[in-house]
Amino acid sequence: MFFHIVLERNMQLHPRFFGRNLRDNLVAKLMKDVEGTCSGRHGFVVAITGIENIGKGLIREGTGYVTFPVKYQCVVFRPFKGEILEAVVTMVNKMGFFAEAGPVQIFVSNHLIPDDMEFQSGDMPNYTTSDGSVKIQKDSEVRLKIIGTRVDATEIFCIGTIKDDFLGVINDPAAA
Repeated sequence: MFFHIVLERNMQLHPRFFGRNLRDNLVAKLMKDVEGTCSGRHGFVVAITGIENIGKGLIREGTGYVTFPVKYQCVVFRPFKGEILEAVVTMVNKMGFFAEAGPVQIFVSNHLIPDDMEFQSGDMPNYTTSDGSVKIQKDSEVRLKIIGTRVDATEIFCIGTIKDDFLGVINDPAAA
């Protein structure tokens, strides 16, 4: 799920960036350092949408660097248990498959895949129904439900299932 929240961060800036463009340099460094990162508490920072406040800088003795407290608004992505997501399959093996929904990686175990789907090994490993009408392989788009999350300090891992109503393949690249 996506949220629009306010976060704070202390930014260190080298003296060569001082001058007329100080604010622009600070915002550019903030975007470079923060966008695309993950904090276990808030989730993945997708984009910074605005700067609320830049506090007074504090000079660090001996280095010349200045630390600015910056308060900014951003969009974050945090998956939750029970959430339905659409994801792209990245890898298929006999244990299940891995899929990505944006920055988050989701594992779907073969126990959480419908019983009528069998693993087929070969040059393009996949899960196929007995009649061959549905196939899950690399680059397939699937709709899945998150049944568990594990939050690390810098990463979020998810376990998903497609063993439920209205879940499964939504777009098969092999059919195109």
